[in-house]
Amino acid sequence: MPVKKDARCLRIGILGCGPISQFAHLESAQKGRNVVLQAVCDADVDLARRFGSFYDAISIYDDYDRMLADPEIEAVVIGISDAFHVPAAIKALSAGKHVLCEKPIAMSVEEAEDLKAHVERTGLVLQIGHMLRFDPGIQAAHEFVTKEMGSLLALKAWYCDSTHRYTMTDAVQPVPRHGAKALKPAGDQKADRQRYFMLAHGSHLVDLARYLAGPIKSVQARLLERFGAHCWFVDTEFENGALGHLDLTLPIRMDWHEGFQLYGENGSAVGKIFNPWYYKSSEVDIFRESSASSERVLGADGHFYRRQLEGFADVVLTGLPMNGASIEDGVASVRAMVAIGQSVRSGKPVDLADASGPV
Repeated sequence: MPVKKDARCLRIGILGCGPISQFAHLESAQKGRNVVLQAVCDADVDLARRFGSFYDAISIYDDYDRMLADPEIEAVVIGISDAFHVPAAIKALSAGKHVLCEKPIAMSVEEAEDLKAHVERTGLVLQIGHMLRFDPGIQAAHEFVTKEMGSLLALKAWYCDSTHRYTMTDAVQPVPRHGAKALKPAGDQKADRQRYFMLAHGSHLVDLARYLAGPIKSVQARLLERFGAHCWFVDTEFENGALGHLDLTLPIRMDWHEGFQLYGENGSAVGKIFNPWYYKSSEVDIFRESSASSERVLGADGHFYRRQLEGFADVVLTGLPMNGASIEDGVASVRAMVAIGQSVRSGKPVDLADASGPV
């Protein structure tokens, strides 16, 4: 069916035409009810032209500064290498553009705090691409926790990538196109597997825990590496007094395994999260003690990348409260990841307030 656009749409420019934009952001701009793809930009002009033309971008750039100088662009979606997130976001804010930036928002606590200062100084909207906050099942669990669950006792959450992940995703995704002139950070960003896994995957787990159970006060973590696999078990203390256990293990020798359990005063919630590229809402069962019964939201619209972009546009265009991850959430998530690393090295609990340095 043709997409019906709102009368007023946010005019966005997408920075980066690599795999994450090919799989998520370009289609989201095409399908989003309240956004229009004003421009694309990539250091590889052939890549920019290929996808800009296919997705009907009004303008195509191979220079980020030139795109930011385009007065028609109101906001920028940043879909480039992690190391470039903060510099690219600061440039956009300085040019008067709102920002939706891929996760992780920063590589260190200091970087995240610097970006936060720029957001506060400009008064512009910056949202972080933690798309699980736009999964209908997870949103239902969040609403239950917020409005009905009462006092929270505990959270368990896990993120376990699979050795079979790419076999499965290759079956449902188009073959990504790579530019010959792709802009990459110096060195091999995957050489330090601990850091790479924490930034790429741990950032999802930490943000999910914070979204469902609230701010994290402290962590105590252990790490085991065997046969090429990494397993973090992280005991957490939330600011509301609840306890938590986070399991980041990858790659596991089984199917993708991601989910959560919440135990509260007036009920519980159990969620099974699917590989994101299936665009399938999580299966979340919410149990209410008052009725001794469970319910599950179907969540027929599982395109959380598009829902995320629409939510971002709603904040910019109408001033609605942000449902996505804010810069404050981003700073807290980076602090949590740094604290986990510090706890692994010291063998002791670490308060997030004391976390500093790189992930």
